[in-house]
Formats: sequence, C-alpha cells, structure tokens
Amino acid sequence: MNSNDYIVIKAIEDGVNVIGLTRGTDTRFHHSEKLDKGEVMIAQFTDHTSAIKVRGKATIVTSYGEVESDNKK
Repeated sequence: MNSNDYIVIKAIEDGVNVIGLTRGTDTRFHHSEKLDKGEVMIAQFTDHTSAIKVRGKATIVTSYGEVESDNKK
C-alpha cells in the first residue's frame, strides 16, 4: 500500500472505534475516533501512521478491495 493511500470506513453499528497506530520502533496508539451507525471516516496512511485498527462492525474500503469487520462474539 502506498503511504498516501486512503481507506474508507463506514460504521454499520454505533460505537465503532478507529485507532491509528504509530510508525517506528515502538508501535503505539496515536489517535482514535468513535463512529456511530452510518458515519463514514476517510483515513490516510502517513509518515506517522503505519496501521489503522477498526474495532466493531464496519465496512472498510481500500484500493485492494472491501472487507467487513465484525464484533467479538
């Protein structure tokens, strides 16, 4: 994935957490957002963001395709 690629996250339920993780030797959380049902967030990988974690039921669209996250059972 190009470091300038965007991803789209659409919450399918209330309370979806989107968490940005830092780049470097120590991976840490650096930003988080909470989305409610129907809300959409457009995120970008940057020099500071190496990974994005999605917790909750959401549709995630990338240049590689679409995936749906799920709840813990």
